[in-house]
Amino acid sequence: MAIDPRVDIGHVHLKVADIERALAFWHGVLGFDVMHRYGDQAVFLSAGGYHHHVALNTWESKGGSPPPPGTTGLYHVAIRYPDRRNLAQAVKQVLDAGIRLDGASDHGVSEAIYLRDPDANGVELYCDRPREQWPADMITAPLDLSALLAEAG
Repeated sequence: MAIDPRVDIGHVHLKVADIERALAFWHGVLGFDVMHRYGDQAVFLSAGGYHHHVALNTWESKGGSPPPPGTTGLYHVAIRYPDRRNLAQAVKQVLDAGIRLDGASDHGVSEAIYLRDPDANGVELYCDRPREQWPADMITAPLDLSALLAEAG
């Protein structure tokens, strides 16, 4: 049985050690709007007024540390930007905040930047190319970060 093509991912909940530190990244750097807060236990963030796309909580992780390498868990959460200019502006904000990038790849179908939030959760910032430009097979090639950043305006 195939999944209905109208299905989408509504939100992601991330366990974090410190709400304020996580909020400084997700709201302060990436620009998500704060929709709801539960004191210092949880915050719900959105792009465009949805109830939440990203939730940060300390329910099982307050003061905790990231999982060690070699364990299972979330590889990354991917945030899709509507176009290359918006992606470039987001990457510029990340770099201006002093956040180190883990990588930048051209996948043929999309351009992607990889980094980590303060709790070491993987974050992908990306934009899709128009479908008519997609190659037959996905690739992983280096992304020209300078060319991307030149579009930040």
